[in-house]
Amino acid sequence: MALQPLTRSKVIRLAVPVMLAQAATASTGVVDTAVMGLHGTEVDIGAVGIAVVTMTFLYWAFGFLRMSTTGLVAQAAGADQHDEVSATLQRALLTGAALGLAILLLSPLLKHLVFQPFAATNEVKNLAGSYWNARIWGAPALLISYAITGWLLGMGKTGQLLVVQIIMNGVNCGLDIWFVAGLDLGPAGIGAGTAIGEWVSVIVGLYMVRSGLGRSPALFDKAKLIALFTANRDILIRTLALLFVFAWFVNSGASIDTATLAGNEVLLQFVTVSAFVLDGYAFVAEKEIGEAYGARDKHRLYRAMRLTTEIALVSGLMISVVYYLAGGWLIDTFVRDADVKQIALAFLPYCAVVPLIGVPCWQLDGFFLGATRGKALRNAAVITTALYVATDLAFRQLFGNTGVWVAFLLMYVYRAFALGAYLPGLFASATGKPQTQTKS
Repeated sequence: MALQPLTRSKVIRLAVPVMLAQAATASTGVVDTAVMGLHGTEVDIGAVGIAVVTMTFLYWAFGFLRMSTTGLVAQAAGADQHDEVSATLQRALLTGAALGLAILLLSPLLKHLVFQPFAATNEVKNLAGSYWNARIWGAPALLISYAITGWLLGMGKTGQLLVVQIIMNGVNCGLDIWFVAGLDLGPAGIGAGTAIGEWVSVIVGLYMVRSGLGRSPALFDKAKLIALFTANRDILIRTLALLFVFAWFVNSGASIDTATLAGNEVLLQFVTVSAFVLDGYAFVAEKEIGEAYGARDKHRLYRAMRLTTEIALVSGLMISVVYYLAGGWLIDTFVRDADVKQIALAFLPYCAVVPLIGVPCWQLDGFFLGATRGKALRNAAVITTALYVATDLAFRQLFGNTGVWVAFLLMYVYRAFALGAYLPGLFASATGKPQTQTKS
């Protein structure tokens, strides 16, 4: 596989479809909630809101499958190992199917555990449970799709990834409207529409990756299976640590008062959108770094790091400026509660900084994921979480919500420095003969 020269235009060409696919992914829960808002009661809306949040966090925990697949596939492509490119996809597909089936079998227990902490009425929880019962049937499809997404990213087929996501969203939206507005199935209909959309997208996705489904003589190679397990284990720990950070941030606002909780939640949507957009460059970095790492091409490695980060920083600065200048208008337009609006407007400048200072750690994530350096990702996330929690506890007591936001901003700094400390090791390992064996 001849590696194409990396240019700024190529970075943008690869990143834009990823950004659009990310936006489409994020919009799934928005569509579910919007359809219920148009055709359901406040109880229905609350039920779908709770169910979407719980299932999103559940599935995010398995994002390691996408991340490890991208890095391993890109490394195999960079090392010109055609059979390993196919074998990595097939191992990931089997892993996704097995994990999805396990979630399906354990769903009654999981449902009890995830809904228990919510201080909602029994009626809301029962309706949320009906959404869960319908959507959980899509779990195997969704986890298989993580493997497909990882392979498409690793191969640089970002346009095909966008097509898969658009089809999924189209089916989901159409079925949501039919099941709720037409058949009056309520939250259960929303969950069923999403699950069917997930299965349809997997069928389309498997067609997209059909070139990687041929015979793979090394499919059950012991060393490769251990490498996959190790990468997945470390990235899982990293993901759980970062999920804990965001849960802690939300809870910190709640510990002050309800208005602060809601105001911070509004601003967190700005953070989420910027992360989804700027992750497009990190995903491109994963693919390019993986190829360079697999080929043991230091020049290409440095160039991939430099070009993707340059464009990400410019984009992050632009988003920060837009948030600072136009964020107030958005808050005024879409937030009705006066107290919540006041909190959101007061802390908008802190939020506007995130897209810029978040770029280094998001890019570093891409570098280490592409090289499948799971140990660095795991350790950095654990260190970051510990430092952030300690900072938040100290600053919140002294400065209230200002302390909450300062600690949150410092979390991105901690994360960048913790990962950056491992960069010399990544550079040192990018030498020698091309190979796909990972180092953890």
